[in-house]
Amino acid sequence: MPTPNELYDQAIDLRDGGDKPAAVAKLEEAVAIEPDFAIGHGMLAKLYADLAEADKAIAHAQKVVDLEPEDAFSYTALSVIFQRCGKIPEAEHAKAVAWQKQHGLE
Repeated sequence: MPTPNELYDQAIDLRDGGDKPAAVAKLEEAVAIEPDFAIGHGMLAKLYADLAEADKAIAHAQKVVDLEPEDAFSYTALSVIFQRCGKIPEAEHAKAVAWQKQHGLE
């Protein structure tokens, strides 16, 4: 049985080969094995946004924030996903939180 990291690597190869749905399937398998696999959730957020599945994209981006609440980049990525999904107020809020975390102003 492949590890989450191995599945992630396979997903990247599939994505790079143009098969985003297959990449999503590999990543979903990875996060099913390891629910706290933040990098897998992050890539799922991006791929779901690429596939115009906004609710799933946002859910996975939010999961990354839940797993890494002190990481400013997690909030930046969430902001980008919100923006790509047309949720501008939410994007602005996540961007502000990222800025606060980056500057130690929580």
